[in-house]
Amino acid sequence: MQIQVSIMSETPAYEQIRMQIKEKILTGALPAGTQLPSIRLMAKDLNVGIITVKRAYEELENEKIIVSMQGKGCFVNEIDRDSVKKMYMLILKEQMLDIKGFSCIYGIKKSDILEIVNELWGDEIGR
Repeated sequence: MQIQVSIMSETPAYEQIRMQIKEKILTGALPAGTQLPSIRLMAKDLNVGIITVKRAYEELENEKIIVSMQGKGCFVNEIDRDSVKKMYMLILKEQMLDIKGFSCIYGIKKSDILEIVNELWGDEIGR
């Protein structure tokens, strides 16, 4: 599994690991039932502590992204894609509320924001 941990990043190593594994699962690169590398093996491969990988796996398990089977290892859980999309839509809404607040403070109009969105997505909007 291709995971990279940067010691230069402000993001803690366990969080980098968690986010990269989660991305691979949510994009389908790691399908349900796939066994993840053991904690010890991943720690060795990434040159990080066992506790670092253990914490990443525990957080993924708490999010129900992976399941741990005693004596067998950790496996990718079956993911309800609709629930995941709803979760990300809520996160996006919170971020947009932050953007709206920032815009109001600095006098940026809705039309200015929509111009930026159209610039970023172009014809992709609505697909």
